[in-house]
Amino acid sequence: NAPELTEDCFEELMRNAGNLGVWKRFFPQGSYTIKGIAIQNMIDVTVDQAISELKTLLLEDNTGDVTSNARVVDIFETMFKTRGLKVGFTIYEAEDKEFTQIQFAESPSLILYNSTHKSCQNALCEKGYRLLMEDHEVFAISDVPEYSQATQANYLSTNLLEQDIRSIIMQPIASDGKLMGVLEIGAGQVGMLNSVNATLLEEVLPFLVIAVERSITEHQNEIKAIIQSECTSIHPSVEWAFEKEAVRFMNAQNSGKRATFNDISFHDVVPLYGQIDIVGSSDSRNDAIRADLLEQLDLVCEIFAEARIAEKLPIYEQICFRVTHFQQELRENLNASSEQLILNLLAQEVHPILDHVSTLSSTAQQLVVEYRERIDAKSGFIYNHRRDYDITVQSVNEQLAGFLDRKQRRAQEIYPHFYERFKTDGVEHNIYVGSSIARARSFNVVYLYNLRLWQLQTMCEMENLFYQMQEALPLQLEAASMILVFHGTLSISYRIDEKHFDVDGTYNARYEVIKKRIDKAKIKGTDERITTKGKIAVVYSRTEDEREYLRYIRYLQTRGVIGDDVEQLELEDVQGVVGLRALRFPVLYTDPTTNDGDRISYEDLIATTAD
Repeated sequence: NAPELTEDCFEELMRNAGNLGVWKRFFPQGSYTIKGIAIQNMIDVTVDQAISELKTLLLEDNTGDVTSNARVVDIFETMFKTRGLKVGFTIYEAEDKEFTQIQFAESPSLILYNSTHKSCQNALCEKGYRLLMEDHEVFAISDVPEYSQATQANYLSTNLLEQDIRSIIMQPIASDGKLMGVLEIGAGQVGMLNSVNATLLEEVLPFLVIAVERSITEHQNEIKAIIQSECTSIHPSVEWAFEKEAVRFMNAQNSGKRATFNDISFHDVVPLYGQIDIVGSSDSRNDAIRADLLEQLDLVCEIFAEARIAEKLPIYEQICFRVTHFQQELRENLNASSEQLILNLLAQEVHPILDHVSTLSSTAQQLVVEYRERIDAKSGFIYNHRRDYDITVQSVNEQLAGFLDRKQRRAQEIYPHFYERFKTDGVEHNIYVGSSIARARSFNVVYLYNLRLWQLQTMCEMENLFYQMQEALPLQLEAASMILVFHGTLSISYRIDEKHFDVDGTYNARYEVIKKRIDKAKIKGTDERITTKGKIAVVYSRTEDEREYLRYIRYLQTRGVIGDDVEQLELEDVQGVVGLRALRFPVLYTDPTTNDGDRISYEDLIATTAD
C-alpha cells in the first residue's frame, strides 16, 4: 500500500508539517514496517530543577528568613533525596564571638537547640571550629552517634541527638571574609548527609549569602525600630547594649511572653564634665526684653497722646497714665509680673481700639500704621532686641556644639566612651568612660589621663571659637568655662521612662548635686564666683587631681594656650558638698589683627575687638 514518493511529494509534506491528513495520504496504515534498535539517554534533572527553584526563591524579596519558608525545606529535601529534613540557622555575633539563636517563627538553631547563645569555642569541637570559624568551609557529620562517642558527648553532639539528628551538614555563610551565620541541614538517618552531597550547596551558596544578608538587615532594622520606639537617640558607644536588650525584648515577644524593655546600666565608669556658659545670660535676656517693651510703649504713648488731642475721652488719658507708669518700672527693674501686666495691657486694651484711633486724624492713622509695621504680626509685640539675643545664643550654641561633636569623634579614638551634650545658654557635656561601656576592652588609667587632657585642650579651643564668631553676631557676649573633676567611679543607667542616662545610687547622686551647683559656687571668703570670663576653672577635691591638672596646665602653657597666672582657690561649701578646691587660669586667644597665630590675653582681645 506504499505509494511512490516523488520530489513533489516531499515538498508537499514539508509545507504541511502539521496536517495529519496529508501525512496519512502518503503513509497509509500498514504501508511500512520498521525494524531495528532504539537507544534512549535518560537524564535525571530533579536536583538541577530543585537548585534552580531555590535560586529563584532566595532572590525573591518576600521570602523572609531563608530557613523559615516551607518551600525552602521542600527544595532541600528534593536536593538531598530524603524527607523529614530539619533546617536551621544560627547567627554569629562577631563582637561577642558567640552563636545566637534568633527566634524567627520557624527558624531554630540546630547547633544551640534550647540555648539562646553560646560561645563558639564551647559550642563546637576543635575541627568544627577550624572549618566553620576560621576556614569558612562546610562541616559535615555523617554519623552523629559515632561522632558523639569520639568527642565524649560534647555540647554539639548532645544537642543533635536530642533533636533526633543522625547526620548533619553545617554550611558557613560568609561575605567579604566575615562570617554571618551557619546554615544547618539535619537528617534522621546515619549517612544520609555527608561531605560528598554537601557539595550540592556550592552552586546555591552565593544566593544563600544574598538572602542571609537581606534577612539580617531586616532583623537589624527591626531591632533599631524597637530602640527608637522605646528610647531616644542613642550614642554609638552604647548602642550595642541597647541592641542586645532589643533582641531579648523581641525574643520575649515572639515567645508569647510579657515583653518589658529593661533599664540599661554601666558600672564603674569615670565621669568627665565641662561647660562653657554665656556670662550674665539672664541679664542679657532681660535687657533685650526691657528694650523691646520700652520701644513698644514709646510708640503707644505717641499714639494715645495724639488720640487725646483728637478725641477727649478719659480712657485715652488713663492708658497714657498706665503706659508712663510701666515705662518708669521698666527703667528701674524688670520683673515677671510687670512684663505680664504690660503684655496684657497691649493685647487686651490697646490693640482692640487701634482701628478706631486711626480714624481720629491723619496723624493718628500714620502713627498706627508705623506701630503695626514695627510689631511682630503673629505675637503683636516688638521682637527686635529679643530676636538679636535669640539669634546670637542659637548661633553660639550651634557652632560650639558642632565643634565639640567633631572633636569628640576624634576623642573616641583614644578610648571608646559615652558622650552627651546639652545646649542651654552655652554648651555643657558629659563623658563616661570605662570597660563596661567599651564592651570588654581593658581599661587603663592612661586613657583617662588622655581624655582629661583632651577635654582641657578642647575647652581652650571652644573659648577661642566663642570670641572668633562674635564679629558676625548681632550681640557681643562673654563666656566662662568650667571643668569638674570627680575622683571616683560611679554607675549610670538609662531610664526607659525618662529616656535618658542618669547616675545610680545615693552616693553617685552627689556627683549630680555638684554639677548643678558648682558653677554658682563662690571663692571662700568672697562674693566672687569661681567661673569668670576669660578664664577656665577646674574644680576638684583631691590633691592628686590638683597635681595631675597642674601638669596639663604647664604643658599647655608651653604651647601658648594658657596664661601664666594660675590661681589655686578654696570654694565656699555648697549644699551637701564640702572641701572643694579649684585651679583657675586665663586662656590665651588668637590675635584677630594678625595672621601669624599670635596669642593675646582676654583683656587685649576685648580691647582689640572694641577698637
